[in-house]
Amino acid sequence: MREVQTSSRSWSIYGRSEITQKYQILGRIGSGAYADVYRARRLSDDLVVALKEIHDYRSSFSEIEALQALRGAPNVVELLEYFWREDEDAVLVLEFLPTDLEAVISDAKRGGEIAVGEVKQWMQQILRGIEACHRSSIVHRDLKPSNLLISADGVLKLADFGQPSIPLEAFLEQSVSSREALLQLLTDSVGIGQVGVDEYMKELYGLKTRNMMYDSDKDMSLQDGDTSCLATCSTGDIDLDPFKSSYTNEVQEDLVDESGALTSCVGTRWFRAPELLYGSTSYGQEIDLWSLGCIFAELLRLDPLFPGTSDIDQLGRIISVLGNLTEETWPNCSNLPDYSKISFSKVEKPLGLEACLPKRSAAEIDIARRLLCYNPYNRATAAELLHHHYFIKEPLPVPISELRIPPSKGDQNESSPDTWTDYKNIDADSDPDEFGHMDVSTTEKGFSIKFS
Repeated sequence: MREVQTSSRSWSIYGRSEITQKYQILGRIGSGAYADVYRARRLSDDLVVALKEIHDYRSSFSEIEALQALRGAPNVVELLEYFWREDEDAVLVLEFLPTDLEAVISDAKRGGEIAVGEVKQWMQQILRGIEACHRSSIVHRDLKPSNLLISADGVLKLADFGQPSIPLEAFLEQSVSSREALLQLLTDSVGIGQVGVDEYMKELYGLKTRNMMYDSDKDMSLQDGDTSCLATCSTGDIDLDPFKSSYTNEVQEDLVDESGALTSCVGTRWFRAPELLYGSTSYGQEIDLWSLGCIFAELLRLDPLFPGTSDIDQLGRIISVLGNLTEETWPNCSNLPDYSKISFSKVEKPLGLEACLPKRSAAEIDIARRLLCYNPYNRATAAELLHHHYFIKEPLPVPISELRIPPSKGDQNESSPDTWTDYKNIDADSDPDEFGHMDVSTTEKGFSIKFS
């Protein structure tokens, strides 16, 4: 039996009177490197809620900002209120959802399969949630079955928004009234003009992003991060805590660098888009669409489609199915930061998605193919897929009331592990020897690794 180490800080929520005066804390249901989650009862009306205590400023800021922007959106977890003050961790009060899609898949493994009508209903709900995010210019960046929470009556909702990004253009659009007021003020006073205001707003946004950094990231212990990532030649893939529940944050690398730019090390590896694996820091909603394709395939297979043990292995598994990433499959892919640093021998006969999804319908293969393609700009959007003929053909999506819901996870016993640990090895780096022959050569820009 594994002993769970509990720091005094993780229990600080019990000493915060502003919370305990409104909520009765019933027990801890999840714990991770950056967050602890508790089931609680709201004293005013006995509503059961989840209290998510986040120990990381950046994750707190991102999640609160995203959930406020998505308030009332379909199939997105609801933020009821939050508590945050100087020198205290943020505590988010979220609607309580007792299970997740990972549990649905695990439960189905014992029964044989998930019925087509149920797959369609789950997919429609996921698509509505993603469409709401993308319509609000929010990229989730860590979609996977354990972040798709499910209520007791079968309503699925996207959760764990500790990594979303709101693109600069969206920020400027949302700030239009402030920009117009600022333009008038600066024009009247110093004649700065529209261009100057836009540059001012961009600088303001840059400062906002940079302020989300904090010094403790630079002092991350070996418990939080592993050594450098061979495949992308960027710093560490993070080992997952196998004892976390759906509500907890996974340790991830910095989401922004010191200049405010995005980083490629986001999302859990099995669901990470190829452009991220090749080091791209210029991406948008398309990375969520790739993750959705992996989730859809797992609903059909009941096993992960690309269960890589390292970034190199992840790329190798993708290439074995889709073939090599070339200029023909994605024009200008050679401009990806790490494209010249790593290459694979030519795959003469890639498996193809059909072989990975045997006995599935042409419509199912079509959806998978439209999501799991190299060129991000060719991936079907959530809005497009909601109108796919797959959802209007027999068998139709089952009513939500007819979905099979696995038992609630319940309170976490602190002296025993969570039993749902299918994803515990997602970010465990592999021994390079398992990839066979490896050629390393120097280049003008550094080095290149070729696997065969």
